[in-house]
Amino acid sequence: MMFPSKDAISNAFAAQRPLSQQPQASSPVTTRREPFPAWNVIEDIEKKANAVGKEAAREFEVASQKAQAKAGKIEPWTAKYYAACTFGGMLACGLTHTAVTPLDLIKCRRQVDSSLYKSNMDAFRKIRVAEGVRGVFTGWSPTFFGYSAQGAFKYGGYEYFKKFYSDLVGVENAARYKTALYLTASASAEFIADIALCPFEAVKVRTQTTIPPEFRSTFGGISSVVAKEGTAGLYKGLYPLWGRQIPYTMMKFASFENIVEAIYNYLPGQKTDYNKGAQTAVAFTGGYLAGILCAVVSHPADVMVSKLNANRLPGEAFGAATGRIYKEIGFKGLWNGLPVRIVMIGTLTGLQWMIYDSFKIFMGLPTTGGGPAQQQK
Repeated sequence: MMFPSKDAISNAFAAQRPLSQQPQASSPVTTRREPFPAWNVIEDIEKKANAVGKEAAREFEVASQKAQAKAGKIEPWTAKYYAACTFGGMLACGLTHTAVTPLDLIKCRRQVDSSLYKSNMDAFRKIRVAEGVRGVFTGWSPTFFGYSAQGAFKYGGYEYFKKFYSDLVGVENAARYKTALYLTASASAEFIADIALCPFEAVKVRTQTTIPPEFRSTFGGISSVVAKEGTAGLYKGLYPLWGRQIPYTMMKFASFENIVEAIYNYLPGQKTDYNKGAQTAVAFTGGYLAGILCAVVSHPADVMVSKLNANRLPGEAFGAATGRIYKEIGFKGLWNGLPVRIVMIGTLTGLQWMIYDSFKIFMGLPTTGGGPAQQQK
């Protein structure tokens, strides 16, 4: 026969016919399907993130115990205490300022020439196209060295002067006039810190505001300035730097101390009731809010620092240069670049306090603010 029989066709295709009778199973097996499989993925990610977080916390605790064992017990208000605070300040300022170099680059260039870019995004795009990704981080080296030195003197000095002035006026007056104490201590520390920062700031501004950059390296730039203008060339922006940084730091420390105290007063319980993670979160929040106030208070002087380092004529007196620049830009020009500086300084200040207090925790020291001042034993 040319074609297969009817029975052969039926047997060949019976298993594929959807309506064909199948033998009944004694106990039907049902497969449970999750209604939203994506939820399981999110839960897995959360579990993995929690596991990583716990492992990181455990490693931090192990490293902290080793560091504390090596350093020995650190008594408050001793040389070892101030050394720890100095190193913590160096980390806090050096790392954070270097990380936001692209924002600082855009801010400085727009302060010197507001017509150079239409917006911050336009600036970033043009710099990346013309100078590459490396160009976006122009000035990172003098930023790192300068603000590491500044942070060391600022935070270490603040802890020293806070204790010094507290002892000078007595415990009762220190508690009664605590905000005045914070302002005085921070101003004293910043006065010294800016002397360390100024040479690096001069190189940084000139590197960032000249296209192509005037200097190839930090210490090469310092040598070049000294060769052409003498040591005074590195400090020609010191007065406006003091004018910018001292009010900034006074606001930074005094407002931070008061904001953190207000946060702990609002929360239930005492500061000591909260774990290390919660305390560093409070430090970041207080620092960010303080940073916004700092940016507004110090911005006109920041613009003038950029202008003086970029446009001050050889041999021109400070007062004459300041007057000439102000005539050129006017009062409105003193506020060029404020929005980007608010974002930059708010983030910077929040991260600095978080890093600084995290290092203090790492070394077994109490976090800053939110409680009574420790007394020297």
